[in-house]
Amino acid sequence: MAGVLTRQADDFPQWYQDVLNKAELADNGPARGTMVIRPYGYGIWERMQADLDRRIKRAGAQNAYFPVLIPLSYLQREAEHVEKFSPELAVVTHGGGEQLAEPLAVRPTSETVINVFMAKWIHSYRDLPLLLNQWANVVRWELRPRAFLRTAEFLWQEGHTAHATREDARAYALRVATEVYRDFMREVLAIPVFLGRKTRRERFGGATNSISCEAVMRDGKALQMGTSHELGQRFAQAFDVAFQDADGIRQFAWTTSWGVSTRMVGGLIMAHGDDGGLRLPPAVAPVQVVLMAVTADGGAAAALDGVGAGLEAAGVRIHRDARVDLSYGRRVVDWELKGVPVRVVVGPRELAAGQCSVTRRDTGAAEKVPLGEAVARCQALLAAIQRDMLVAATAERDARVVDAATVPEALSAAETGLARIPWSAVGEAGETELNAHGATVRCLQAADGSVPASEDEAGVVALVARAY
Repeated sequence: MAGVLTRQADDFPQWYQDVLNKAELADNGPARGTMVIRPYGYGIWERMQADLDRRIKRAGAQNAYFPVLIPLSYLQREAEHVEKFSPELAVVTHGGGEQLAEPLAVRPTSETVINVFMAKWIHSYRDLPLLLNQWANVVRWELRPRAFLRTAEFLWQEGHTAHATREDARAYALRVATEVYRDFMREVLAIPVFLGRKTRRERFGGATNSISCEAVMRDGKALQMGTSHELGQRFAQAFDVAFQDADGIRQFAWTTSWGVSTRMVGGLIMAHGDDGGLRLPPAVAPVQVVLMAVTADGGAAAALDGVGAGLEAAGVRIHRDARVDLSYGRRVVDWELKGVPVRVVVGPRELAAGQCSVTRRDTGAAEKVPLGEAVARCQALLAAIQRDMLVAATAERDARVVDAATVPEALSAAETGLARIPWSAVGEAGETELNAHGATVRCLQAADGSVPASEDEAGVVALVARAY
C-alpha cells in the first residue's frame, strides 16, 4: 500500500487531496471553487441526508423549497446579516440579455426570503410554531476552496422556524443542536463533537445566539460540523413576521435557523481516515461489505453468491467484486482506499476448508469464518465497527485536549489540538490575540460541558483551536 497516498504525518492536506482523488469522492468543478461530487462521494452524502431528514421530521419540521435567486434588497433589511455575507455574495445583474431592475443574490442562506413568506403565512398564534426545512444548494464566494470543506457552492439543509415565545425558540434551537445534529454525528458518523455557544464575534450574522458542533480532526485542527441559531426577533421585525396572540395583541415572532452541509463528508474523511485511505462507519458506507474471489474459480464465486444473497436479505449493502482480471492486491488496495467496513474473501484454500476470510477495515483484524456463519458474523462486525469507531475517535480527540490557564498556553496547545481555558482568562482582548495567531474560540461550554445560557455566566470554559 506504500506510495498510494501521502502519509498523514508528512502532509495532511495533501493526504486529504489524495483520498478525494484515489477514493473517487470528488473532483474540481469548471468554475473556481466549485466541486463535482462523484457517485461514491454522493452515496455517502445520500446516507447522511436520509438519516438527518428522518431526525428533522421527527423534530416536527416539514420540508419545503425556496428560490435560489433572492432580491438583494431582502438581504439589506437586516444590517448585521448583510454585513457578514456581503464579501461572499454572488450577484446576478443581467438576465435574458438585459440588465435587471434589481440585482439578485444567488442564495448564500435563506433567512431573508423565508422570513418574507413566514410573514405571509403567519397570522395567529394558532399558526405557530412554524417549522420548515429545505434541502438545497448555496453559493458563497470562497477565496481558499477545498473540496467538501470550503467550496463556492455546496449542498446542505437549512431549517427555519418561527415561535410565539423566546423560550420556545430557544428550546427548539437547542433541541436541533442536540437531538438532531449531535446525536446524528455520534450515532451515525461515529464522530464525537463538543456542543457549545459561539462567542459574540463568531456567531452567525443577525443571530442572538449560535450553538455549534465542533469536532477535532486527526491533524488536531477543529472543524465546525453544524450550527443552530437563535435569531431573536431581529428578522421578524425586519420582515414583519407578526401574529395575534391569544389576547388579540399583535406580537413579533421569535425565529431560529440551523444547518449542516456536505462539509460533514470532509469531516468524516479527516476524523477517521488513515494512511490507507477512508475508514467509513457502516451507517454511511455506500458499500458495507465487499465480496471478493481471489481467482476466477467458479466454486468461489458460487460460495460468495450465497453469502451475498444472505447479506442482501438482511438489508446489508454489498458489492461483488468480479474483477479477477486485476491482481488481488490491487483490488484490496482499492477497497481499503474506499473505506468499505468489511471485506469477505474466498480463495482456493478457503474454498477447500468451507470458509471465507473476513477483514475489518477499521482495525485490519482478519479471521476465518465458516461460510454458513458468514452472514451472521458480518452483521455482528458491522455493529461492532460502528460502535468501536466512535470509541476510538473519542479517545483520540480527548487525548488532544489540554487544559490551559493563559492565552499563550492556549495558543501552544492549539498547535497540536484543542485547549480548554476559562473564558474569564480570555475575554474579547484574548480572543483578538488568539485570532492574530491563527487560533479561534471554537465554542463556550459550562463547567459540566453543557451549553451556557450566556457567555457572561460564571465558570464558562472556552475551547480554543486552529480550525478549517
